[in-house]
Amino acid sequence: MTTLTLETEPLAAQVTITDEKLIIDLVDGRSLIVPLSWYPRLLHGSLAERQNWQLLADGYAIEWVDLDEHIGIEGLLAGRQSSESQKSLERWLASRNPITNF
Repeated sequence: MTTLTLETEPLAAQVTITDEKLIIDLVDGRSLIVPLSWYPRLLHGSLAERQNWQLLADGYAIEWVDLDEHIGIEGLLAGRQSSESQKSLERWLASRNPITNF
């Protein structure tokens, strides 16, 4: 069995979000494009919340403070989607819109 060993740590340089995709430009010139549906908090976030991101450290991860979402670049390269449970997501959604939570 072989194990993937990274030559260098993948680091993000820029983030772009459309209504359907999360696009991350890496410092080495590559770009990653993943469906926004992989990260339900981003999918349900407003345009302003989606645009309010910051790179952590040298770009090893991206953080959306307003959405309490953190995505590591290595995880993106490995194809890891959000591991948040449906129950946790439903609680989060209810906390964002308490009027509909009876």
